Amino acid sequence: MARQSFSRYLPWLVTAPAAIVAWPVSAWASACLAVLFVLGWIDFTQTKQAVRRNYPLTGRLRYGLEYIRPELRQYFLEDDEEKLPFSRNQRAMVYARSKMQNDKRGFGSVKDMYSTDTEWLAHSLLPVQPDPASFRIQVGAAQCTQPYALSLLNISGMSFGALSPNAIQALNRGAAMGQFAHDTGEGSISVHHRQHGGDLIWQIASGYFGCRTADGRFDPERFSLQAKSPQVKMIEVKLSQGAKPGHGGVLPKAKVSAEIAEARGVPMGQDCVSPARHSAFASPLELLAFVTQLRQLSGGKPVGIKLCVGHPAEWFSLVKAMVQTQQTPDFVVVDGGEGGTGAAPIEFADHVGMPLRDGLRLVHNSLVGAGLRDRIKIGASGKVISAFDMARCLALGADWCNAGRGFMFALGCIQSRSCHTDHCPTGVATQDPVRQRAIVVTDKAERVFYFHANTMHALADLLGAAGLQSPSEISPQHLMVRNGQGQARSLASMVDTLAPDQLLSPQGSKAPLPSPFADFWEGSSAQQWGLASA
Repeated sequence: MARQSFSRYLPWLVTAPAAIVAWPVSAWASACLAVLFVLGWIDFTQTKQAVRRNYPLTGRLRYGLEYIRPELRQYFLEDDEEKLPFSRNQRAMVYARSKMQNDKRGFGSVKDMYSTDTEWLAHSLLPVQPDPASFRIQVGAAQCTQPYALSLLNISGMSFGALSPNAIQALNRGAAMGQFAHDTGEGSISVHHRQHGGDLIWQIASGYFGCRTADGRFDPERFSLQAKSPQVKMIEVKLSQGAKPGHGGVLPKAKVSAEIAEARGVPMGQDCVSPARHSAFASPLELLAFVTQLRQLSGGKPVGIKLCVGHPAEWFSLVKAMVQTQQTPDFVVVDGGEGGTGAAPIEFADHVGMPLRDGLRLVHNSLVGAGLRDRIKIGASGKVISAFDMARCLALGADWCNAGRGFMFALGCIQSRSCHTDHCPTGVATQDPVRQRAIVVTDKAERVFYFHANTMHALADLLGAAGLQSPSEISPQHLMVRNGQGQARSLASMVDTLAPDQLLSPQGSKAPLPSPFADFWEGSSAQQWGLASA
């Protein structure tokens, strides 16, 4: 037993006599062996890591292999269809489309067509050829003096600060080339958003970056000045985001550069804090008043909200406030719990927030049932990367889709999942000036443009195969899903559907309200978030 215990030190201890023996032959070899002995001595005497203390020198192999484990798994062990969070096949599709390479696949599908939750599109024997150039949706037509014709695929909110300056420039230049919109994320509008003139959706969150007072509250004058810029097409009030709903954020003062401080309107030398909740409103009625105020201050541009659905009763409270006041946002972006972020606590990323499909259907149904759906457009965001992902969202009630990580792949992201470390290997999610130089703006902007264009063409092909001329025609009846019993069912038979105005007169409705409407709708209140008795 003693011999076995001693043996773990041998690889380290032999380096000392080996260095002495090697000296007459090679001074370099002897020096290297001496360095190894010193490293082993450091391991033996340190008190922080048990493996290194018990296995001097060789224990370092464990930590080295652990460090490169994600790369080893991705390159050698990961299955092509393993979605963590995006599969190799999904990434390869984006890379091919963004580079104008062959995105076709030979020898058939690698998917198991008979596994639970397998989905497919019900095609038609009378296919058509829709024009993807016509795939745009008018937002704000009813109550805005400056409505916007929005593409069906746009760049989701990713802030300058989370992404590098070159990444922001490439995204915006690509958006300008393809005539689609670029959401700023909550970090406001920077010089890098403005350099290439692409259409912007200005996102305003709880920190009110770009339109805040010195103490972090909303500043109407600063907002109006920025919102009236011709480049800003819509304004989005973020209530929550999919990856960390109900959680604020902090950009450490060490990362607050002069450019970030200028864009956000915060001082340098201090942490940049995004509170968990807004200070400009505290109830559903106050939120709608705030939306109306922003529309006026912007000169009549579309104003909407973005949220990851949490407690259904809180969303119902907002819908009731819309019915009561007849004040409505121009759009609602539904983010899913599977959405991405630069950094989020594990518990929040894995266990907080309603997934996109459930949240999207809830929002669509409630607006239909309240007689408001024709006044409010719906966007969908959360792991949207392919034309089929878009078709599914459209079938569930969305009018358009936003994609974040898909466009990051177009920039060159390799899913290293190091966004929170500032060590992004491709220069996409970092403020390191050396790393971010990997993004050549003109080249990556073309890839952003091509990914968008080719995905829209793929969507047109899908809709055409189903015999549909317009994205507005697709419904749950056009999608098939295999349920847990192995049976193929249309998506329409697996999702709840409300009739127009059904929520306004549920007693007179022929069909009872499905859950969660039956559980929470009647008890929710327009005066406060959630149940009136809570």
